[in-house]
Amino acid sequence: MNGDFSGNVLLYLSKEKKSPKDIFVGLELTPVYRVVVKDLKAGDPVVFNDNSVSYPVELSNIERGEYYVQAVFDLNLGDANIGSSSGNLYSEPIQINLTKDFDTVFKISADKVIQPITFNDTEFLKELSVKSYLLSQFHNKDIFVKAAVSLPKEYFDQPNKEYPVIFSIFGFGANYKLHSGHSTFLEQLGEQPTIVVYLDGNCPEGHSTYANSDVNGPWGDALVNEFIPRLKQKYRTNGAFLLYGHSSGGWTSLWLQINYPKTFAGAWASSPDQVDFRNYQNKDIYKTSNMFYDEKGNLLADITIAGRFPVISAKDLYRTEHVIYRGSQLHSFDAVFGGFDANGNRIRLINILNGEINKEALPLWKRYDLSIILRDNWNNLKEDLDSKIRISIGTSDNFHLHHAVKLLDQEMKTLGANMEFQYYAGDHFTLFTQEYKKEGSSFLLETYKNWLNEKQ
Repeated sequence: MNGDFSGNVLLYLSKEKKSPKDIFVGLELTPVYRVVVKDLKAGDPVVFNDNSVSYPVELSNIERGEYYVQAVFDLNLGDANIGSSSGNLYSEPIQINLTKDFDTVFKISADKVIQPITFNDTEFLKELSVKSYLLSQFHNKDIFVKAAVSLPKEYFDQPNKEYPVIFSIFGFGANYKLHSGHSTFLEQLGEQPTIVVYLDGNCPEGHSTYANSDVNGPWGDALVNEFIPRLKQKYRTNGAFLLYGHSSGGWTSLWLQINYPKTFAGAWASSPDQVDFRNYQNKDIYKTSNMFYDEKGNLLADITIAGRFPVISAKDLYRTEHVIYRGSQLHSFDAVFGGFDANGNRIRLINILNGEINKEALPLWKRYDLSIILRDNWNNLKEDLDSKIRISIGTSDNFHLHHAVKLLDQEMKTLGANMEFQYYAGDHFTLFTQEYKKEGSSFLLETYKNWLNEKQ
């Protein structure tokens, strides 16, 4: 690290995981602590004690025993997950024994640098990186929209042939450098080979969802007005652009189709994040007063098994993310849907101390409530969106997402909208049967045929 450091330093502990910085925030709960430093010089100590921002308790109250421990200096250079963000300094994990001797000091040295993930081009899988003027101007530094482009096997043998494009958008936590090229069911629309573009949405706050955001910047406009023109310039596309995504990628596909209906010919959203905020994490944010507890004072479950059995409470998830202050799931939603007050302070959905809803956030979030957008603007959107959207989801979604989908389904039926909703046995992670993929792919094929007919 060159020069003094100002920012956040995190300490991760785990009794089981030998590399605790690599936890999947939200799905794994583990003690974590944070301190904010200013003008820290190389070699100066950072002390973690009861003044640290903490989860689940202050260090003096942590369960005694042996822990694996790691520290991370967050330079926040562009990646989402702090524990794997390239450029961050970290310590090799060591094992310590925490006893009731509070005078014991454990020294760890953050002398390692997280290296960026490399992308390995192949003959048919290429990286495309486009510098965005819009995002760079917004953030006052160079920002790139990046993706992996999967080409048909006959692409180089038929140099004059053009292809439709399917944008495959990963859910929260995935990375196009690691996970591209595996969605083989998207490589054909019937007999028509496709170009598949893999997007991951990664940004410092988590998943951009390619939405124009007060916090993240104009990701949607950057994709449509800067990345896609470069894609068309570099590769032989025929002008048909289709969308597919799961989870946060599913919400993204809907957002892009609804907001750029002239650009995209159809969207298949698989288990999308909350499409109707009357059910956000299983609560109606417009009516409830608290996201931690129900009316009887019971803890609310944010993550479940089979949509019913509680695994992780909303309180634990929010409090963990309060320590791991960026790049995690709920903070990602806050960044997309929220904004800033007149003094430049972030407006977040809840008060982290007690879980109470921040009413000032609701008008900001309403701008991204897909159910409201479609209901209030259907007369203007109908011509461009009818028959172009499919939403499929499990009836036991781990994150309560099926409840929001059902609310949107009811709204669209009331409007007489030609929008496809399909429900399957399974949860957020067990949907991808051959039948599931075949039916979704068939929908994309039909939207592509409709696009071809409109072009004739």
